[in-house]
Amino acid sequence: MGTMTPIEEKPSGDHRIEDIAGKSPPPSYNEDDDDEFTPQEKKKIIRRIDLRLVTMTGLAYCISLMDRTNLSMAAVAGLKQELRLDIGQRYSIIVLMFFVPYIIFQPPMTIIIRKVGPTYFLGSIIGMGFVQDWGALVGTRVLLGVLEAGYFPGCVYLLSCWYTRYDVQKRFSVFYLIGCVASALAGILAFGLMQLNGKHGLTGWRWIFILEGVITGFIGILCFFFLVDFPDRAHKSWRFLNERECAFIVRRINKDRNDGDMEAFSLKKFLKPATDLKIWGFAMIFFCLTTVTYAIAYFLPIILMNGMGYGVGEAQCLVAPPYGFAGIVMYTTAWVGDKYRMRAPVLIFNALLAIIGLPMMGFAKSDAVRYVGVFFTVAGANANIPACMAYQANNVRGQWTRAFSSATLVGFGGLGGIVSSLVFREQDAPGYRPGMYAAIACNILIILLVLALSLWFRICNKQADRGKRVIEGDAAFRYTI
Repeated sequence: MGTMTPIEEKPSGDHRIEDIAGKSPPPSYNEDDDDEFTPQEKKKIIRRIDLRLVTMTGLAYCISLMDRTNLSMAAVAGLKQELRLDIGQRYSIIVLMFFVPYIIFQPPMTIIIRKVGPTYFLGSIIGMGFVQDWGALVGTRVLLGVLEAGYFPGCVYLLSCWYTRYDVQKRFSVFYLIGCVASALAGILAFGLMQLNGKHGLTGWRWIFILEGVITGFIGILCFFFLVDFPDRAHKSWRFLNERECAFIVRRINKDRNDGDMEAFSLKKFLKPATDLKIWGFAMIFFCLTTVTYAIAYFLPIILMNGMGYGVGEAQCLVAPPYGFAGIVMYTTAWVGDKYRMRAPVLIFNALLAIIGLPMMGFAKSDAVRYVGVFFTVAGANANIPACMAYQANNVRGQWTRAFSSATLVGFGGLGGIVSSLVFREQDAPGYRPGMYAAIACNILIILLVLALSLWFRICNKQADRGKRVIEGDAAFRYTI
């Protein structure tokens, strides 16, 4: 499970990165050792990074997520009827076809992002508003998948390169939380855009795609100017850090895990992590997570309308409160994870929350109970996305290992999107029982995978403490559990 080589000498305890909650940071992690800047100046630099990097990646992800999931809002606004998506598996096929190029293009896009910078990757959806049949809609979804393939893994990679291991989950959570604003407000926005029905001869669902596509283009222009590069090149970003400040960040990362410097690219080095089983363990956890989150994103408005009897406007607006609750759970668990330096307990807690919510949402007789179940399900599933990203980011080293890990993680997330489109089938509406069973099984599998990985990490850490193993090529490195 990683690159581990026997050594003769036990690493000094002074250089340990502890994996046990509540223990003090090791001396090697102490920023006070770096006297290039005062403590106040260091905090100011970190705040500037947070404001610029996390805000811009989160804003762009918000639009990216809105672009790929507004299909469900358009579906209840007349898309399914006008393009006859109620025939066979047409709706599920349209959902699925986004993920095929999205998965295929992720590994090369991650390499390109590291080489040319992250500012050029954001797709547009305006064309969806003008399609005349379901086949043309499939084509626009495929194009969207190509254009967005590099964005999410690129963000995971970029953010993990800027922050130390026990700062990163809060940043992942804010990044993803800003993205969840798309899910929370998309229904309300879609309901407002529907009111343009008939304007210029276009139905309401077309206006959803057209105007949200215009917003996407505007955010893409902002990203070109304000989204920052990797730490070693960020001094070239417009009105951001200078070279001394960027050098401080690189030193900070090197003190934490010794992989802050740019590595020369080689295909062999990029593909080497493919032999590391834990990389695929993280990817499987993310696959299980996105199977649930994408199912919610694409089918929740339909379940609310057809399964619980709400009207179109009510169904679109009732999507928002569960995502607001999810944001609270997401940031709270991220704060706990970073504060106490633990990842596995957070993942298990969130998975249990979803396991409680899914039967309530899927099988309860009362609509009120089912809607409460939506809160638990949305919160548990979405809070685990940044938790999984942090679990992976904390337990790998090396620039290209991190790039490959991000690509495989999000690639498997795309596979989860495909599975969600296949297990939530039109013929199973409005209850979608097979999909509910699959979602429950996914959360059980998450718990089992996290327990297995964490047990292995604990064994490896104990062996490293006794001087019998080097983890990830660094005698001071310890896995985070």
